[in-house]
Amino acid sequence: MSILKIVKYPDPVLKKKSLPVSKIDRETGRLLDDMLETMYDAPGVGLAAPQVGISQRILVVDVGQLEGEERRPDPKAIINPEIIHREGKIIWEEGCLSLPSLIVPVERSAKIIVKALSREGKEIQILAEELLAVAFQHEIDHLDGILLVDHISRLKRDLYKKKLEKNEFFEEETPPHSSRRAYIG
Repeated sequence: MSILKIVKYPDPVLKKKSLPVSKIDRETGRLLDDMLETMYDAPGVGLAAPQVGISQRILVVDVGQLEGEERRPDPKAIINPEIIHREGKIIWEEGCLSLPSLIVPVERSAKIIVKALSREGKEIQILAEELLAVAFQHEIDHLDGILLVDHISRLKRDLYKKKLEKNEFFEEETPPHSSRRAYIG
């Protein structure tokens, strides 16, 4: 496994709609493993293939699983995801590994069902709520070329882009993780 380079905004690959994966092979499995390692290293709770420069419908998420007082890893690596059910609304302050220093409150569905393929090529369905639902929606947005900057006004987007060009942002040592704020992917 290796850590991949995370593509940063405004790289054009981030705005391209990703293509479905037609063949799942050893290379696909290696990409999923590398994406998980990259996500953990960043650190984030999600990562989509376009964020590592690959325009395929592949994503990984891990928001953890609570066991008593502790949170244990619970990675999900899926291919060709599609949201087949949505309900409720939730607002989450989202950050993105490809958009340094940008935190945006985004309204999402609070509960979703995602249909996808597993790394073995089997069709699966995942019921996701709260942060897991937010993470899946954020990453699926990436697969469709939709970024956090698309959730803010044109003025704020232009200001953000100018600050990026002037290199006025710095990488935070620890991304914000609270009950309603997280660097998704």
